Formats: sequence, C-alpha cells, structure tokens
Amino acid sequence: MADIIVKIINKSDNELPAYATADAAGMDLRAHLETAVTLQPLERTLIPTGLFIELPAGYEAQIRPRSGLAIKQGITLLNTPGTIDADYRGEIKLIVINLSNEPQTIHPADRVAQMVIAPFVQVVMEPVAVLSETVRGTGGFGHTGKS
Repeated sequence: MADIIVKIINKSDNELPAYATADAAGMDLRAHLETAVTLQPLERTLIPTGLFIELPAGYEAQIRPRSGLAIKQGITLLNTPGTIDADYRGEIKLIVINLSNEPQTIHPADRVAQMVIAPFVQVVMEPVAVLSETVRGTGGFGHTGKS
C-alpha cells in the first residue's frame, strides 16, 4: 500500500504522532499543556495538542480514546470517534472526560488519544417512497442479540 502524505504543523514541544508498531492503525496524540490539568469525576475539558494537519482530499482523521487510559484511569473522549475533515486547518483538540469516581490528572505530553487516518466516500441521497425488504427489517438496538 502506498504511503499517504499528511502535512503537519507541530506547535508543541511533543514529538510528532507516530505508529508504535508496524501494524498499528492509530498514532498517539499528546497533550500540549503548560501545566497539569486535574479532572474531577464526570468533569470534561478541551485538551489542545498543538497539532495542525492538512489531509488529502478523500481522507479523514478519526480521533479515538486510548484503551489504557479508559481502563486504568476512566479517562475517555466524548464525541468519539471525532472526525477531522480534509478541509479543516485548525488545531486538533480533544474533548476529554473523567468517568472514574476519583480525580484524574493529565500532565503535559501525556498520550491522551489516538488518531487514525482513513479514506471515506461521499454519497448522493436519493429520495424514495419505499425501501427494499430484508430479513432484519426494522429490528435494531439489540434485536440480533435476543434468543
């Protein structure tokens, strides 16, 4: 598979996002903070990364939680996965929430989220009066999990 070039400006002192292993899908994003931020239980905040990217047309950046933070500290992201469109040029910021029962601290340069670059397609909506029939039909929200 050919490499996709993504232009990046890094206004933080953190290293550029990179893949930790040869088959990793996501690159860690680090907090660009002057001082540590402590979140109380159920408190949310916006964490800057200091990163600005230019994606090629037809690609998006998906911002996802890090599983280690979620299980160990109860820290996750809201609006996940977040989408960064190819025409966005602002700073990547992370909507972080503490879902634990204890205060949790995010320190400068902590790995807070991961970013996955993925292709997408745009569709044309075609208004119709009726949709085709399927075995599933309108069953949803756990429909296939019932015995």
